[in-house]
Amino acid sequence: MGGGAAVPIRTLRNISLNPNFGGEVMVVSLGCEKLQPERLMPPGAIALVDQRTLQEAPLDVVCLQDEAHVGFMSMVDSILRQADEHLKRLNARRRETVPASELVVGVQCGGSDAFSGVTANPAVGFCTDLLVRAGATVMFSEVTEVRDGIDQLTARAATPEVAQALIDQMAWYDAYLARGRVDRSANTTPGNKKGGLSNIVEKAMGSIVKSGSAPIAGVVAPGEKAVQKGLLYAATPASDFICGTLQLAAGMNLHVFTTGRGTPYGLAQVPVIKVATRSDLARRWHDLMDVNAGRIADGQATIEDVGWELFHLMLDVASGRKKTWAEHWAEHWKLANQLVLFNPAPVT
Repeated sequence: MGGGAAVPIRTLRNISLNPNFGGEVMVVSLGCEKLQPERLMPPGAIALVDQRTLQEAPLDVVCLQDEAHVGFMSMVDSILRQADEHLKRLNARRRETVPASELVVGVQCGGSDAFSGVTANPAVGFCTDLLVRAGATVMFSEVTEVRDGIDQLTARAATPEVAQALIDQMAWYDAYLARGRVDRSANTTPGNKKGGLSNIVEKAMGSIVKSGSAPIAGVVAPGEKAVQKGLLYAATPASDFICGTLQLAAGMNLHVFTTGRGTPYGLAQVPVIKVATRSDLARRWHDLMDVNAGRIADGQATIEDVGWELFHLMLDVASGRKKTWAEHWAEHWKLANQLVLFNPAPVT
């Protein structure tokens, strides 16, 4: 496999181990693919536990080329039969009260405008500080959207090693773009410019504000799983879909998505809270936006007010007391399942 193939492989592996899936993993394999199940989920590299016995459980694999399958429906029936066993165990689970420190939150910009850096993103940054003080994990991302503000990030690194890891991830992405003979001029996008952002430096300043003011405790490479608490930088592309997918692989169980342009983006695997930068956008997309940060620009609320509103909403959503609009519409359409793997490897 190509040199970058490790990124999508570990992304798939770590998505399957996200706590939102409850530790119930099933692999459907054709049988002759290069990415064999034992390579995707190698013994010892993962810890699948039988919740009944608390002993290590073998990987559940349905191989479509197995001689036991005679005809297409035999394959389908086998998949459904195995999936039903996992679902029965999941359905027996019950919610347990845990502290806010167990939250792993991903924050992301989507379709930024000139108000992103003065309303929605600062409110998210205030909420980020609240979460970090509560002992939770918060990840901010998007390499090309912070690249031109790297000096701000290294200055906040908790250790010299974290600062170097930030620099290394920026360099890795620069080399990745160079191999494809692509520059960063596609960011800012036409929509960003139409919304009032003139260049990537402005966008970077507004994007970084989502991270609040806490020290950066660690860096997560693409497809890796976060292993520490606090404020983390998860190195991802700026693409909404790929960024969300990689944050999911890192262990995210709640997603906060700010937008000044509007989007039906969602992830079926985690609740997505969408924050509008302007009141006119919140009114026009009234059944997609969960929080209206435009009230800050209107003079009706402060950054702190909206930050606290978001904090309490996150606790309610995580507890199942409230449902986001993305969750609501996931019951009616498939736009809320926008998983896209980051695959920098050549395909043979």
